[in-house]
Amino acid sequence: MTDLTKLTLADALDGLKAKKFSSREITQDFIQTIEGSRILNAYVVETPDKALEMADKADARLAKGEGGRLEGAPIGVKDLYCTKGVRTTACSNILGEFTPTYESTVTQNLWDEGAVMLGKLNMDEFAMGSSNETSRFGPPINPWRRKGDNAGLTPGGSSGGSASAVSGDLCLAATASDTGGSIRQPASFTGTVGIKPTYGRASRWGMVAFASSLDQAGPIAKTVEDSAILLDVMCSHDPKDSTSLNVEKPDWRADVSKGVKGMRIGIPKEYRMDGMSKEIDALWNQGIEWLKAAGAEIIDISLPHTKYALPAYYIVAPAEASSNLARYDGMRYGTRVAGENLTETYEDTRANGFGREVQRRLMIGTYVLSSGYYDAYYLRAQKVRTKILNDFVDAFESCDAILTPTCPSPAFAFGEKSGDPVEMYLNDVFTVTTNLAGLPGISVPAGLSADGLPLGLQVIGKALDESACFRVGGELERAAGFVARPEKWW
Repeated sequence: MTDLTKLTLADALDGLKAKKFSSREITQDFIQTIEGSRILNAYVVETPDKALEMADKADARLAKGEGGRLEGAPIGVKDLYCTKGVRTTACSNILGEFTPTYESTVTQNLWDEGAVMLGKLNMDEFAMGSSNETSRFGPPINPWRRKGDNAGLTPGGSSGGSASAVSGDLCLAATASDTGGSIRQPASFTGTVGIKPTYGRASRWGMVAFASSLDQAGPIAKTVEDSAILLDVMCSHDPKDSTSLNVEKPDWRADVSKGVKGMRIGIPKEYRMDGMSKEIDALWNQGIEWLKAAGAEIIDISLPHTKYALPAYYIVAPAEASSNLARYDGMRYGTRVAGENLTETYEDTRANGFGREVQRRLMIGTYVLSSGYYDAYYLRAQKVRTKILNDFVDAFESCDAILTPTCPSPAFAFGEKSGDPVEMYLNDVFTVTTNLAGLPGISVPAGLSADGLPLGLQVIGKALDESACFRVGGELERAAGFVARPEKWW
């Protein structure tokens, strides 16, 4: 591993502009590091030739004093984003070797600003999972290990490949997506920073859909500043996405250093849950003290419908998934398993193409949307969702941002929770509320567990107030001084 791969995105961009090194040099270093780190299984498609071609073009622009905001910076792309001419499967067998003929809006934004694509990153199949154990390519491995233990740990899900790659210095930063915590939970598990912006900030066009009213694009990066740089490029208004918001973007990078003096930070009593580990609780209290010392006012708030968030989420998300994934029938693209007739072809294709977790959620979703159950489940869940949003609206009358833990535990070993879907779903207990309410949330690494694993704190902002997330996130980052790195074993 070379020193160039250890740079932050901000430092790499400064170095490229100052011509301290070329895009080809840093790209080659990343390519070599990726080749030597395949045991992490972070990448499912490597694109070294494409990366070097893009790097050379970036160097030509930089030589003329031109270039975009990410000129020459090598990044990784979650396998959920359609990339023209590069296989995109959402890590599912049912998409076979599908190679898009078009580019997603988010990745096009990145290439337009000069970013370099290193490859496609591993993920849970169709983004359904909290541990990245449902990928057709096998799970990516967390670069972190427990003290004195060689057990492979999950990097979280569904954006596990993105988190593993950023944490293991296999890219400067990565695109990810968040439907119920799939950016923030992996960030917490790997000592990285992840932000889910307000629903509608980033276009969903060209992203493989899971649950359309919950999915949102965002970055995983090494620092809060890096996440602000990448998010600014990823977000844009897009007429091709009917839910895309045509709103101004503040200078998020500048917000990172503004501090929290005068801000009111809400602490929801409902997030102090039974069974939460003492070290997570202690870290949360430490975060409160850090913000208080920096001049913030701490306010106790209530989000009374929090306990209904997970049940509502696991009705709404599977329902939307069953609708979205109905398009995978083996007829137009992807895998086809031939049967004796059309119905059998549909059945065999979907039975063989979808993994067990996806099948489980599709069955749940189809059930709650079926005649006789739609009102009892889906409509009721949507009403609960409105209640959860109203809780946040009421809470934000007395505070500017909300501080919570990101996850109820540090990273766990493969197989520890996958046998019990309910226990696995509980990993999203602190993160799903922001998706249901469409709010921005950021996870910042703030400490280590007794086993030496990263722990994150989450900041939730008002709708379209990512600035508050970056201000509080930046303050937590400075106060925590988190510089721990995984010991290289791979």
